Amino acid sequence: MALAHPDAGAAARDFRRTMKPGFYIIMAAQFFSSLADNALLIAAIALLRDLHEPAWMTPALKMSFVLSYVVLAPLVGAFADSMPKGRVMLITNGIKVVGCAMMLFTLHPLAAYAVVGFGAAAYSPAKYGILTELLPPRQLVVANGWIEGTTVGSIILGVLMGGALISDRLSTTLLGFDLPRIDTGIDTPPEAAIAIIVVFYVVAALFNWYIPDTGVDHRMVNRNPLALIRDFAHCNRLLWRDKLGQISLATTTLFWGAGATLQFMVIDWAGKALGLSLSQASMLQGVVAVGIAIGAVIAARVVSLRGSVGVLPIGVTMGLIVMVMIFVHAMPLAIVLMVAVGACAGFFVVPMNALLQHRGHVLMGAGHSIAVQNFNENIGILTMVGLYALMVRFGLGVNQAIVLFGLFVSGTMALVMLRHRLNQAKGDSLHLIGIDKPPGHGH
Repeated sequence: MALAHPDAGAAARDFRRTMKPGFYIIMAAQFFSSLADNALLIAAIALLRDLHEPAWMTPALKMSFVLSYVVLAPLVGAFADSMPKGRVMLITNGIKVVGCAMMLFTLHPLAAYAVVGFGAAAYSPAKYGILTELLPPRQLVVANGWIEGTTVGSIILGVLMGGALISDRLSTTLLGFDLPRIDTGIDTPPEAAIAIIVVFYVVAALFNWYIPDTGVDHRMVNRNPLALIRDFAHCNRLLWRDKLGQISLATTTLFWGAGATLQFMVIDWAGKALGLSLSQASMLQGVVAVGIAIGAVIAARVVSLRGSVGVLPIGVTMGLIVMVMIFVHAMPLAIVLMVAVGACAGFFVVPMNALLQHRGHVLMGAGHSIAVQNFNENIGILTMVGLYALMVRFGLGVNQAIVLFGLFVSGTMALVMLRHRLNQAKGDSLHLIGIDKPPGHGH
């Protein structure tokens, strides 16, 4: 199956030539905010372990974080579209800082991390929605390649930073600093890590301040919450009924649910199969992110928006590769495997994400479409991470969980491919993209 498209390379060259300075600022803001998000997860896991909380609470952290994405989905899209998106990102980044402060002041990590998730839920529609305001449709795959590459870079450095901050050597150094006549109340490695992470959220806020206004009309059409919920439900139905929207939405929903679950599986598997500590296992998470970056870069270079549905078989492959984890007990092989899993994930999610953004922007507007996307993707995360938490709670072994996980991912992706073929059999759906039409296309 040929995925490369001559217009993909042209779009990449055109994108580099016409890239606006504001896009660099958006990437920098996203990088530092995501860096802090990922480091904070590792610090919060360490905090739970210091409190001797049961093992099932570790995946429950992610559930508390993403709950706001689901509950607030009908409102955050309208909020993101109601004012310049740089201002939205600034406000919501501030909410993340408040959540960190609560974690430092002895609020239970699950509750404090939920506040950070509240800020992230409102941040996301603005972060992605601004791309469709700033760029033409044919550049969205390339732009997503840049944004996903930046995000993955922040994931890599974030988990590495989180692991380093809670390590014995660095945490001892951090705790050795004392402010004269001030008792900060920071007495443990996780607390010291969180204090440093707050600094990165502040840096992200500084970049948020300088994000340019794209000139799009930001008047909120309706402030009635019930009306917003009805409008959101309509948008959700609209995207699921769209021939390409349903395929891309199902794929990204599965990807994010699988990716969130894999985060915790890797930590548990690395501890049992490789004998790694939490700090060391977080480094292995960074290796997965390296693979995602590789896959995202390749996808941005060789896959056009029109050719995006051609990457679906890669999702099936990813599920099969994950199951190989149960046979690996050596670090070199583990690194190769994690890179392979990440590369598959990055290669198929970037084109699917761009396609979903394009269809959403055409059907309902940027902020609303990203909110619908977040709602569905985070239901996927809640469901898959929740099932994994139940597996841990009832004592299912990590190897059994990995096999079930791999089979689920491959099987679900196979069903998505079948659905797309049925859609194609009923009529050509590629004209819905509305760009990059091949020669002789009749629409």
